[in-house]
Amino acid sequence: MADKSEAELLTELLTRLNDTLALGAEVEVAEQDGTLTGTLHGEELGLFIGRHGQTIDAVQHLSQRAVATLVGEQRRVVVDAEGYRARRQEALERQAAEAADDAVASGRAVALDAMTAGERRLVHEYLRDRGDVDTHSEGEEPDRHLVVSPTAQS
Repeated sequence: MADKSEAELLTELLTRLNDTLALGAEVEVAEQDGTLTGTLHGEELGLFIGRHGQTIDAVQHLSQRAVATLVGEQRRVVVDAEGYRARRQEALERQAAEAADDAVASGRAVALDAMTAGERRLVHEYLRDRGDVDTHSEGEEPDRHLVVSPTAQS
């Protein structure tokens, strides 16, 4: 394993999953700005993505751990399937904007559905510069969720 590059390791992992699940997808691995991204291109990738992205998130976590073991340090690894990550980000940003608008209009906190740590971080960052709302997380995994509250000056 030590003689493989990070990209080769990720390619091998995703290819094995693709073959085992009989997805018939094409595996692409690229590196940009220090992030190693593995993408599956194909149709019918719902099994790989999983319910609420649980499977693809697990594959990403395992891939990141495998690469970290190879190189001896943490490395940002992203696993995607036919633009799922971008679509999910857009949906989360829409939800966050609606929750922020509702919080400001009603003067009350709005709780979003449970999300993964990465999704909560994305929403925190998305709303951070808005100025009229604050965000914080509540609850315990797997039901941890984000709360959007109007700021005191709103």
